[in-house]
Amino acid sequence: MKIALGLLLALAIGVACRLVAIPLPAPPVLIGALLVLAMTLGYVVTDRFAAHRKATTKPLCGGPLGKTKEAQT
Repeated sequence: MKIALGLLLALAIGVACRLVAIPLPAPPVLIGALLVLAMTLGYVVTDRFAAHRKATTKPLCGGPLGKTKEAQT
C-alpha cells in the first residue's frame, strides 16, 4: 500500500511540475537518479534489518518543555 501511495505521489508531483513549468525536484542525469535510488534503498534496508533496541533512557529525555519526567514532579 505504501509503495502504491508513494508512486501516486511521485506521479502527482511530476504532473504538477510539468503543468506549472518548473523543473522537477530530481537530478537530471541517470547517475544522479541512481544515487537517490541507492540512498533510499540503503535507508530502507538498514531500517528493516538493523537491530532495534529498547529505549532505556527515554525517561531522561525532555518533552515539549525540555523538562524530564523527574523535573516535572
